[in-house]
Amino acid sequence: MTRFDAAEATDRRKLYVDAITAHRERGRGFLTLEADTTDLEGDGDDAESPDSKLGVPWIQFADGTINVDCTDDELDTLKSVLGEFPAFKIDEINRPEDAEGANVRVSAKADPNRIAQCLDAIFQRVYELPEDVRVWVVDL
Repeated sequence: MTRFDAAEATDRRKLYVDAITAHRERGRGFLTLEADTTDLEGDGDDAESPDSKLGVPWIQFADGTINVDCTDDELDTLKSVLGEFPAFKIDEINRPEDAEGANVRVSAKADPNRIAQCLDAIFQRVYELPEDVRVWVVDL
């Protein structure tokens, strides 16, 4: 893997496929993807800012599992998105007392291309990020 970020939808999905493939070859830990929200409108204090409630949007992947943190509203949208991906299902929802929102683990038993489509849909629709958001591979 020679690049670690992408901002165009097609390039992001290719980045996800490459990162998933590299992660599977290494066989350890989580692959972590993070949205770059520094150029988006809002200063982080605005309730409409994408990273105002739970921090910068991120997604982790390992061993056929997608891991995300989300608010209750985002969880409803996540369920809707997953309805379009029949091979994906929520395995576990944790609501830690000391945290706002929920941690969700999703079974993702699919090929890397389908997983990439789902990851991009989560960033776009669950976290309401713009079409040209830059996503970084921050841990492989």
